[in-house]
Amino acid sequence: MRRLFLLCSLALTLVYAKDGVEFKYAPKNLERTYPTAQNQILSYNNILENVRTSIVNISIKKEVSSNQLGANPFFNDPLFKEFFKGYGDIPQDRIQQALGSGVVVSQDGYIVTNNHVVEDANKIIVNLAGDKKEYEAKLIGKDEKSDLAIIKIEAKNLNAITFYDSDKVKVGDVVFALGNPFGVGETITQGIVSATGRSGVGIVEYEDFIQTDASINPGNSGGALINSAGHLIGINSAIISKSGGNVGIGFAIPSNMVTTVATSLIDSGKYTRAYLGVNISDISDDMSKFYNDNYGALITSVEDNSPAAKAGLKRGDLIIEINDKKIGSASELKNTIGSYAPSKTVTVKFLRDKKVDTKNVMLATLDSKTVNGELEYKGLKLTQINSTHKQQLNITINGVLVINVDEKSEAYSAGVRKNDIIIQVEDNEIATLDDFKKATSSKDKKRVFIYRKGYILAIVL
Repeated sequence: MRRLFLLCSLALTLVYAKDGVEFKYAPKNLERTYPTAQNQILSYNNILENVRTSIVNISIKKEVSSNQLGANPFFNDPLFKEFFKGYGDIPQDRIQQALGSGVVVSQDGYIVTNNHVVEDANKIIVNLAGDKKEYEAKLIGKDEKSDLAIIKIEAKNLNAITFYDSDKVKVGDVVFALGNPFGVGETITQGIVSATGRSGVGIVEYEDFIQTDASINPGNSGGALINSAGHLIGINSAIISKSGGNVGIGFAIPSNMVTTVATSLIDSGKYTRAYLGVNISDISDDMSKFYNDNYGALITSVEDNSPAAKAGLKRGDLIIEINDKKIGSASELKNTIGSYAPSKTVTVKFLRDKKVDTKNVMLATLDSKTVNGELEYKGLKLTQINSTHKQQLNITINGVLVINVDEKSEAYSAGVRKNDIIIQVEDNEIATLDDFKKATSSKDKKRVFIYRKGYILAIVL
């Protein structure tokens, strides 16, 4: 008994054995510490009062078609519209309104928000906290792959938010989500950081989310996730929910990614990612044994004439560091390379045959490069048709399939739509992505022949 009392008095963890299994028990005399007394109130008001004026309300107006007739270029022909005038067969466009949030990042009016908040907007209106004036904003630039956009209003002496290094954010940190959900006015919700480095969620192409249980409701998109010191650690982006309501799983784009993308958008109106030229995957526990129990991004293929090929990287290499930053997964490598500007030289540390090696690699641009079997060209995202596509689309022809079209692109204006199949460029029949790249290697406009639902049309692109 005396021995037990001594263990308790030293506030050590007690261990009891039962049926050969030891269970750990906390000391029985742990003291509770109360954050406040009856004559004190625990509050973050001083922190939040300062940062709340950095959060803005964003409302947009955009024209949307009430059907999908616009997918056929013939419906844009004025003669065609005149022919059906009065028959009601071509519904009129209507105005759609939406609400979101944004964060002031400079005193002279630059504001960061989500791309999906301002996408396709014909008019962007910004309301500042405590200011009854409405400001019309100009879209400076956007990056769909990270879901970030920069807008600007003509205003001065705004309260720009203070950024925090998101690499230093820890699970369990107290955080606040600020925004304007449902257009009811400023709201603030509290929670903690549930996880960092979340990827594979399927929201955008480049994912490195901070996960939080602080409520992120509709209208909070583009708002701020701040720490208890009032510093920005992320831009609220999305939630996981079956009903649309908050269930405690929200995602924010980390501040380090925000600063990288936002700086480029402000400087040039676009964000161009660097390109390494490898296809990569994660590795299993069994696979890691072949790499001295290390994890990283496994190279599964190297593209010809790519930066990786020129540096001598090979299939089977496991990339574990980029510029001394540890790489633990394929998504970490993708995000890290994507954060650099083209033409930057990086040091790649990798494992080959259980030996560590390093290579200096000069990165290239991602524009018009084939990545994971997909090619980006003038706002189009293309992939080569395979047997699965043929079965799904009930076709037998060869070509390259349009899997996405930027609605602001030249290709969209020319009439190219998702699920179109490009079968010929000028006199060159197209069967592969390489065929398409060779046929479009010059900058001259070309005739492009497209197969769409049983008929073939020609456009100039």
